[in-house]
Amino acid sequence: MPARSWVPPGPYDLHRTLCVLQRGPGDPAFAVRGGEVWRACRTPEGPGTLRLEARPAAGAVEAQAWGPGADWLLERLPELLGASDEPDRFTARHRLVHEARRRHPGVRLARTGLVLESLIPSVLEQKVTSDEAYRAWRLLLQRHGEPAPGPWERMRVMPDARAWALIPSWEWHRAGVDAKRSSAILRAVRVARRMEEAAGMDLAAATRRLTALPGIGPWTAAETLQRTLGAPDAVTVGDLHLPKIIGYALTGRRGTTDEQMLELLAPYEGQRHRAARLILLSGVVPPRRAPRFPVGDIARL
Repeated sequence: MPARSWVPPGPYDLHRTLCVLQRGPGDPAFAVRGGEVWRACRTPEGPGTLRLEARPAAGAVEAQAWGPGADWLLERLPELLGASDEPDRFTARHRLVHEARRRHPGVRLARTGLVLESLIPSVLEQKVTSDEAYRAWRLLLQRHGEPAPGPWERMRVMPDARAWALIPSWEWHRAGVDAKRSSAILRAVRVARRMEEAAGMDLAAATRRLTALPGIGPWTAAETLQRTLGAPDAVTVGDLHLPKIIGYALTGRRGTTDEQMLELLAPYEGQRHRAARLILLSGVVPPRRAPRFPVGDIARL
């Protein structure tokens, strides 16, 4: 069983660094068990499972891997854990951001180097509640993914491009995925190689590559490239909640628009995603004044 360790250059928070890769509490491809983080991936070399555990006494993160993709995952372990991230280049411009950074010094931006594994669930999250998107991801992986290599039987590796393309329309419907989102995913997997090439591009070029595909807009591209590239400036525009949270946290005002959010984040140009991440970690959110957005279920229609 291949293994590797990585020594962070300073304080390190394994869970908060990698939690952005989890798609809901029931994600078949990501799990937390005790102090361990488990991740099942489809790498260019095939399926692989990664087990990660922080060992503060040794000042290291220990990793073990299984499957045909094990060597690929271990070779890129430091990148995944944020070795190429440069948090010291960030300067807090607001007291709340400064305090969030002080309380979470070990959070780094993960870089997976994989596009489709972030792009597909991001498409599933378009214009629906998180619970709906998480359910769709879970059902699609359980029914059309494959068992992940290694000792944890419940984990699943997402389908390869061909398997995604062969999912029948009624299975998308059963998972609650409408035709617009399933069509966008099918277009992406048909050009899977070109999509994956974005992992080697800078943020601007990668964004152009993804958004050239119908059904992939700026919101989906940013959500994907935050994870694929660990891009510190890939700010999410077009989100229902993020502008309101950032506006309330920084100004105390409600109803912030995308344009106003970008004005507030302008002092963080080049680091706007990191600033937004820290604001979310602060836990300051506007009080709820309306009922939750109703959960739809097209599978019952």
